[in-house]
Amino acid sequence: MVNEPSVVAISLSDNTVLAVGNAAKEMLGRTPDTIVAHRPLKDGVIADYRVTETMIRYFINKVSGRIRLFKPDVMVSVSAGITSTERRAVIEATVNAGAKAAYVVKEPILAAIGAGVSINSALGHMIVDIGGGTTEVAIISLGGIVCVNSLRAGGDKIDAAISAYIKDKYNLAIGEHTAEEIKKTLGSALPQKDEDEYNVCGRDLLTGLPRNVTITTNEVTAAITDVLRSIVQTVKAVLRETPPELSADVMDKGMVLSGGVALLKNLDALLTEATGVPAYVAEDPLLCVAKGTGVALENLEVYKRSIMSKK
Repeated sequence: MVNEPSVVAISLSDNTVLAVGNAAKEMLGRTPDTIVAHRPLKDGVIADYRVTETMIRYFINKVSGRIRLFKPDVMVSVSAGITSTERRAVIEATVNAGAKAAYVVKEPILAAIGAGVSINSALGHMIVDIGGGTTEVAIISLGGIVCVNSLRAGGDKIDAAISAYIKDKYNLAIGEHTAEEIKKTLGSALPQKDEDEYNVCGRDLLTGLPRNVTITTNEVTAAITDVLRSIVQTVKAVLRETPPELSADVMDKGMVLSGGVALLKNLDALLTEATGVPAYVAEDPLLCVAKGTGVALENLEVYKRSIMSKK
């Protein structure tokens, strides 16, 4: 129903919220001194409590309408590596934003449900969910997580790596929007023979004037190698901890990739090459967690063993 980024724009003069979601994202890097557009969630956890609460309230109102007879049940997906304090902050922010009950579920479980994996079966399933702030790698069997590893790196770190590369090589400063566009247009996990090009406009750090440069696919691949290497190491760490019986299942069925970064060209090929385990991109990977959250909330009884906590 609502597919919007977690960005909030705030007016500093009277401390009011000007925009949330898509409207606020349009303002990133383009605001005057009196307006700040920022992300209240950083690396998968709450960085600004008050703004997060405002954002959740906005989304609840957008879906339910401002006038409603009943408060809704809300389910929130959280990083598998979340601490109890961070989890409590999520529950409190959700309840204060207008929820009747807040359910908190680990992201790999929801990504697996959304990808169509039958998590309650007595078979091992491997899910690799790479979102904006975190990478979640888990082995799931009988409705629960057998082993999991969480890395606070994802699409945002890839954007930052592209910005840093262009700054170092070309002395050019670019914004978040531009870095994200380069990732979507040229991003590839493996070098390509037939390279594409992208014309980047930014601010020259020496003269301070606008300047254009052209970058290629393989330059972007080189820029994001370190982030991808850390994701591969996280996948390998989980495979090393996996019990032998479940390892056989994973080898047989392969790992499922979900999250926005799963759309990165050749990421499945990179993971297959690095681990020897076949990797498949889920259908509609960007929405796997959202779909899984909806399914789990509608079928609470079936999935209650996978639910982390409730208030």
